[in-house]
Amino acid sequence: MKKTLLLSILFLCASVTAQTFDVTTITQSGSNDSRINVVILSDGYQSTELNQFITDATNFSNALFSETPYKEYKNYFNVHAIKVPSNESGAKHPRTASDENTSNNQPAATVDNYFESTFDAYDVHRLLVANNAIVNTVLANNFPNYDIVLVLVNSPYYGGSGGEIAVASLHASANQIAIHELGHSFANLIDEYYPGDIYVREGINMTQETNPTNVKWKNWMNQNGVGIYPHGTSGTAASWYKPHQNCKMESLNSPFCSVCTEGTIEQIHSLTSVIENYSPQNTGSIDLSTVLDFTINTINPLPNTLDITWTLNGTVINSKDYTVSISKEDLTSGNNQLLATIEDKTTLLKVDNHETVHFSTTLWNINSSTLSIDDISTNSFDIKLFPNPTQNILYFDITNNNEDYNVFISDISGKQLIHKKMNNVGENQNIRIGTLPSGVYFINFTFANGLHISKKIVKK
Repeated sequence: MKKTLLLSILFLCASVTAQTFDVTTITQSGSNDSRINVVILSDGYQSTELNQFITDATNFSNALFSETPYKEYKNYFNVHAIKVPSNESGAKHPRTASDENTSNNQPAATVDNYFESTFDAYDVHRLLVANNAIVNTVLANNFPNYDIVLVLVNSPYYGGSGGEIAVASLHASANQIAIHELGHSFANLIDEYYPGDIYVREGINMTQETNPTNVKWKNWMNQNGVGIYPHGTSGTAASWYKPHQNCKMESLNSPFCSVCTEGTIEQIHSLTSVIENYSPQNTGSIDLSTVLDFTINTINPLPNTLDITWTLNGTVINSKDYTVSISKEDLTSGNNQLLATIEDKTTLLKVDNHETVHFSTTLWNINSSTLSIDDISTNSFDIKLFPNPTQNILYFDITNNNEDYNVFISDISGKQLIHKKMNNVGENQNIRIGTLPSGVYFINFTFANGLHISKKIVKK
């Protein structure tokens, strides 16, 4: 889950003295190993201003978790602030950008700040950037297991940037700027105002596809204002499209559109497991003279949208509770497999017509003959189906799967039509459905541990 700083980066930064700084925890939802860690660094704050930095960082954290989908998934995040003092306050401003004008009322400035934050980056006045190499060195020495980085710059003027590291000033819109920039840095979202010809690309919220049945946000078409809107009326801009006309990736103080919300949740799921812990946690002898409780504790969204399913030897025994009681009479002779599967059923994801599905599982191997738990394993994995709808071949990738499995295609009545055995080697495994009539079907994955997953597909 955590990012790793490469040694090559450290060597490049050898000229920067390795230093440690005070780290203040703003929000601690759980262990740093199981949460997404937001790390905020100060730049252009002198030593006497670092208490103000903590206030500014706290204000940003509060603003972030008042925005959908961050507020629904607040329990998945920790927020830490690193107090890095600068010799001088503020940010550099060389006044060299071609779009400089007197209306921004920002004087030229040469500032001795720690991360070398400066306006006018890449010939754009409001593009405020920091020195990534210095930032990476500070992270390596103070908080290497970060996930999201924001450099908060002590300047009242409008500015910020995304990319590997998000940067934001203390302008009146500072929190909105920072949240917008995290859309880039964390969720890989693209600006929905036209960013310029050199920045266009296929992404979560940008495409050249105009067919509503094929566009990547087809599951949201004609809902919550989602459509296919051109970035411009002429030139290259006219050939690129966005999903919304009032998204935070275009306008500050607007909410994230449904497509960008979904993309952000996808990233949250890819970095975390919804399973916090479980019991029993240890292998070895068990007492089945009475019932034995098996429990899953989860990191819950707000409100809780997680769905749990318990299966024993492939048969569903509970789809409601986070604890199930197993007695010796429930088990067959020899090896038994008890599996808990968690899926997020939030309406912020269009799961029925969604390309990637995330699951977290815990599996206990129980031996009724020796009255013991022989093995316990946990896993978080994704199943990606594409294209859907399809005319002939349906491809699928299953991440973190290390066992063979079976794939079945069934009609809506449950009748099995196609069966294929698969191994866990390679990507883009597939099944052909070209012989089936057009319509709605289900693809079913069954694994040796008893896990069964079913998703709706459409045959063109």
